[in-house]
Amino acid sequence: MDLESQPTPGQPVRGSKTGQPIMVIFDLLGRNWAMGIIWHLTNNPSTFRKIQEYCENISPTTLNKRLKELIMAGLIERTLNGYALTNQGEELFKLLQPLGKWSRNWADHYSQKSNKT
Repeated sequence: MDLESQPTPGQPVRGSKTGQPIMVIFDLLGRNWAMGIIWHLTNNPSTFRKIQEYCENISPTTLNKRLKELIMAGLIERTLNGYALTNQGEELFKLLQPLGKWSRNWADHYSQKSNKT
């Protein structure tokens, strides 16, 4: 894996030349299917194939790359039962849940506002 593409605190990422930790995690989570993988793993460990199905048949190359990035970031791990969230991954998900709720409320408000114009 190309380590230069791995978002790393202290290294430049999208939106931060200095690699501020918040921007690094946003860069990682903003990559195709990263959030979907995390959301899928909140229920139980899962196999590569099941994650691929959940992510609308993501290409094996992209899924493999995303899994490696999330493993290197310490958010998921490989277990006997497949891929699973680490403690840090579970903590991140708990922090993201309120943002998910907020975003649904925002989308409803945005939709209502757009329909008025």
